[in-house]
Amino acid sequence: MTAQQHTEQRHIVVLGAGYAGLSAATGIGRRHRVTLIAPETHFLHRVRQHETAAGRPGRRPAIDHVLRGRRVTHHQARATALDLNARKVVLDSGEVVAYDTLVYALGSRTAFHGVPGAAEHGYPAERAAELRQRIAGAAAPGTIAVVGGGATGIEMAAELAEAHPAWQVELVTAGRVGGWFSDRGRAHVLAALDRLGVHLREHTDVTGVEPDGLLTADGRVPADLVVWAASMEPYPLAAEAGLAVDPDGRALVDDRLRSTSHPEVHVIGDAAAVDVPGVGRLRMACATALPMGRYTGRLLSGRTAEPFAYRYVAQCLSLGRKDGLLQLIHGDDSMRTAALTGFGGRLAKAAIVNGVVMSLR
Repeated sequence: MTAQQHTEQRHIVVLGAGYAGLSAATGIGRRHRVTLIAPETHFLHRVRQHETAAGRPGRRPAIDHVLRGRRVTHHQARATALDLNARKVVLDSGEVVAYDTLVYALGSRTAFHGVPGAAEHGYPAERAAELRQRIAGAAAPGTIAVVGGGATGIEMAAELAEAHPAWQVELVTAGRVGGWFSDRGRAHVLAALDRLGVHLREHTDVTGVEPDGLLTADGRVPADLVVWAASMEPYPLAAEAGLAVDPDGRALVDDRLRSTSHPEVHVIGDAAAVDVPGVGRLRMACATALPMGRYTGRLLSGRTAEPFAYRYVAQCLSLGRKDGLLQLIHGDDSMRTAALTGFGGRLAKAAIVNGVVMSLR
């Protein structure tokens, strides 16, 4: 058997069909046999969950449509355990799938940080469809409290306020809303939220969530619905299986995105703690996950042997249907002064988001 034949017969398993996993599977599947394990039938496109919550039509292609023409089999199941020594994945069906190389791309989930009642009474982005139904089924308009002043919270608050003007939307955050943007970028975000009637509660620590509102260090905030958009955390499966992880639970990887403890496992997307020279630790984002997936597709299909490289370009927000922000940034993720705002920013965000789907292949 030649070395090329041996390579061709490798079985590569990809866990997760998010930005990183799906783009990796389509890239590897150009040349090798791949099994993609993910419970979804359609691409989630998580950066559009605020649109789902507001009742906007979504553009989420079928995963099998994205995989067309590739040597990829989509196994619709959820991974529940990894046997790293035996190189096997245990599924929720009880089935066991063996691999030669594993690409771990399970991504991240909303973190509740142990806040009492947050998981029980708060709607994270993952439950956007349920939130939409809850709003539609309400007997009368009320108050929606969105917890989190990051990109997810800002977009959720703006979209809900525009789609449901009869509801009062409160944006509650422990820090400053959009505080990482340039002065111009943050000023535009604040102006847009004010125009939409969103009430801001900055520097407010949420200590509990109840069925009818929030408990905070400054007192109670009444609310009929609570949207939880505080931050993200990696799924615990990597740490539970024995992969080396950082204190946040993200898997430690080398410059080719291989686990430092198990080099036959490539970890990409939000699940990976990736350090890039001159940039530092990459943040969890679609903007970082997709390039990792494309790189791993090239690496494992033999189209590159170079280490992973990355530089930031921009951050973008939608602020309703007619407003947005495209904040230009330096390669190390620090802010530039320049920002595209208003309808131009909205068009730029829409182009980027729509381009993500096309770039998965």
